[in-house]
Amino acid sequence: MFKYCSIFLIFVIFFACEKRTEDPQVSEYPFTPPSDHPLDAFEQNTRIARTVNLGNYLEAPKDESWGITIIPEDLQRISEAGFSGVRVPIRWSDWAMDSEPFTIDETFFTQKVDPIVNAALLNKLAVIINIHHYEELYENPAAQKKRFLIIWNQIARHYQKYPDECFFEVLNEPHGNLVSAVWNEILPEVIDTIRVSNPYRTLIIGGANWNGLNDLRNLELPEDDRGIIGTFHYYSPFQFTHQGASWVGDDANDWLGTTWRGTIDQKEAVTHDMETAAQWSKRTNRPVFMGEFGSYSTADMTSRKVWTGYVSRSAEEHGLSWGYWEYCAGFGIFDKETNQWRDWLLDALIPPED
Repeated sequence: MFKYCSIFLIFVIFFACEKRTEDPQVSEYPFTPPSDHPLDAFEQNTRIARTVNLGNYLEAPKDESWGITIIPEDLQRISEAGFSGVRVPIRWSDWAMDSEPFTIDETFFTQKVDPIVNAALLNKLAVIINIHHYEELYENPAAQKKRFLIIWNQIARHYQKYPDECFFEVLNEPHGNLVSAVWNEILPEVIDTIRVSNPYRTLIIGGANWNGLNDLRNLELPEDDRGIIGTFHYYSPFQFTHQGASWVGDDANDWLGTTWRGTIDQKEAVTHDMETAAQWSKRTNRPVFMGEFGSYSTADMTSRKVWTGYVSRSAEEHGLSWGYWEYCAGFGIFDKETNQWRDWLLDALIPPED
């Protein structure tokens, strides 16, 4: 069944690609095929040097809206602001069948995901496609492993002809029962699955425990596959970045009023963490992408600006690319209601003099 499902998917993708050439938005983009040789992961990492996450849109559950819609004009705006890439969090598991052959709804590709990916490329932005909020996998890795692999087989084949500026991030924030030992057992299989159709696609992979920085050291990657970028997420100090965040729990309200003014101790803590990531990069000879960092809107404006500026510059000084969380929701740098950038936050990420 797996073999025939793959053949069917290739057939569907071929005609989808043919149809896309008729789209005036897509036809303007010189659809360069992916490289036919290994890529330098460090060079690829520069393509996502300054990235923004398109949060709260395609990561929402299938039958819910989290109040965010991303349109092609958003990608143009992001590019003109000076960002080099976008990360697209996607809840693929809600759009795939629960039983074999685990087929992903084709309309989700063509009507939801493809327009964002294509608009990013049209606007000369690198684009990171990930699997986000796969709750069933976090809860029961053994039962969901086959479905996870087949979902990735479909995603990989759908985008196999996309250019090198398209990146695959294997899984967002493994946690729960998907502990390091289990995650490391699954990784070789999912990497092999992707490599069948995308032998040289740049992959982004992080450790367990919510892509925690300290779990990078537990991450086991195949030595002979150098097309992989390591990743971690950074929300430290958590009591500052997530003060008042309802999904964290009641304690979050107790943190309201926590400030970050860039004291010596505060800066040293951030610098130490960036050095930890840089040391992993040097030890493993792999680049590192700080895939998420940000502070929630309930923190005071001055603290958010100072923290964001220091974290992003410190990451860059240590050779790390970064992805701000996120574009236009609770952590957002763009206000959809006023249709304006929050300039004080945008300037912290991309200084006007750069």
